[in-house]
Amino acid sequence: MAIRNSATHYGSVAMFLHWTIALLIIINICLGLFLPDLHGGASANPNLFAQWQIHKSIGLTVLSLSVLRVLWRLINPVPPLPATMNAGLKFLARATQFILYVLILAIPLSGWTMASASRLGIATPYFFLFDWPNLPFFNGMDVHARVAAHEQWENIHAALAWSAIVLIPLHVAGALYHQFIRRDDVMKQMLPGSA
Repeated sequence: MAIRNSATHYGSVAMFLHWTIALLIIINICLGLFLPDLHGGASANPNLFAQWQIHKSIGLTVLSLSVLRVLWRLINPVPPLPATMNAGLKFLARATQFILYVLILAIPLSGWTMASASRLGIATPYFFLFDWPNLPFFNGMDVHARVAAHEQWENIHAALAWSAIVLIPLHVAGALYHQFIRRDDVMKQMLPGSA
């Protein structure tokens, strides 16, 4: 399998980034939806605190891989959509992909911003291997300003995550539409071993 994209198929780098980011996003959406809020800090529930650090570490991994994915896409044109596909569906497909690219960057970036604004002011223990630093623009803020900023970014993070929860099934439905209704090669372009 080729490393770079071709005119008919995504390369191994694009596939690895696509499927790894997709898996991590699904895991993190589940964690974000089902982990209870961390009221009282780490001392109230150290196990829950650790689980939230895993959520944040996964998010930072998604952010890092997403930056790589965007850069890789800029230097590797994607295979075209089928010429027989109508213009409206092509627009919907490309718009959904563009919005998903924005979300895979914006969701973890808003989470990092929210964590950086936390009144605790502690760095994220990235998978408990090292400390991922906070964004510096909250340094020196008083606790009330930090709490207000944290709440604002928490709302933004949640709205972006809910947007992904809506768009991901649309993206999957589009792939299944190509595979089982149109019976073209669009879905196969992103499947390993189908070149």
